[in-house]
Amino acid sequence: MDWLTGTKIPVGSGANVVFVWMKTHLTAVFDAISWALEGLIAGFLWLLQAPNPLVLIAVFVALAWVLQRNWKICVGVALGFLFVVNQGYWKETTESLTLILSSCAVCMAIGVPVGIACAHNARLNAAISPVLDLMQTLPTFVYLIPAIIFFGIGMVPGLIATVIFVLPAPIRLTELGVASTPTALLEAATAFGATPRQRLWKVELPWALPQIMVGLNQTIMLSLSMVVIASMVGANGLGVPVMRALASVNAAKGFESGFVIVVVAIALRSIFQREVK
Repeated sequence: MDWLTGTKIPVGSGANVVFVWMKTHLTAVFDAISWALEGLIAGFLWLLQAPNPLVLIAVFVALAWVLQRNWKICVGVALGFLFVVNQGYWKETTESLTLILSSCAVCMAIGVPVGIACAHNARLNAAISPVLDLMQTLPTFVYLIPAIIFFGIGMVPGLIATVIFVLPAPIRLTELGVASTPTALLEAATAFGATPRQRLWKVELPWALPQIMVGLNQTIMLSLSMVVIASMVGANGLGVPVMRALASVNAAKGFESGFVIVVVAIALRSIFQREVK
């Protein structure tokens, strides 16, 4: 086997050369991205931390009622967030929600158009599928390395790593929803003189809406699963007390903060869950 291992394919060194070149020549691009994302994060953070916690909880309950029309879900959402306040993790929760909302905004803004394009272009779908597989299967800790190289530490690299990990979900579910539009509906729309744009907005997207909402739900859940990992690069939120509990081997603190993450995940899922046809 020496003949096989003697000459190592330079995967790592090649990636390092690419990173160094990008860091040297694309600094202005990364600074612009960082500035835009910092503004997005600051806006969401102010929106979540400026109001009284009870006011914000009422907003989440109202959103749950608008989307679900189920008083039991509304009560569960209210009790869940009140539990978070009771445990003293409201500030960390708003910071994690900032990361989640920011990643949702970026992922849905990119994922839905790309998913629509993939549904309409089989070659693009075939070309992008291996990339999406790579984004989902590559260990999430690997994303943190280039994020730190290009953006330093803080909320921005945590957001970048989260977006890379989460983005395949809205792309694939949007593509699935649009591609599954019945041919009979499309033919009927065409027969009545609908343009391609009208077919997209009035037939395909309404049909795909449940799948798109599932994509949003998955984006929220996957983003929440990244809060602990994002804390390793300086992102604030519920991942910070978890990491501190791990560093000090504090089982009580770890279970307490971990249970808060679970409660927030259940509340958010209850608000945005949608059944697929």
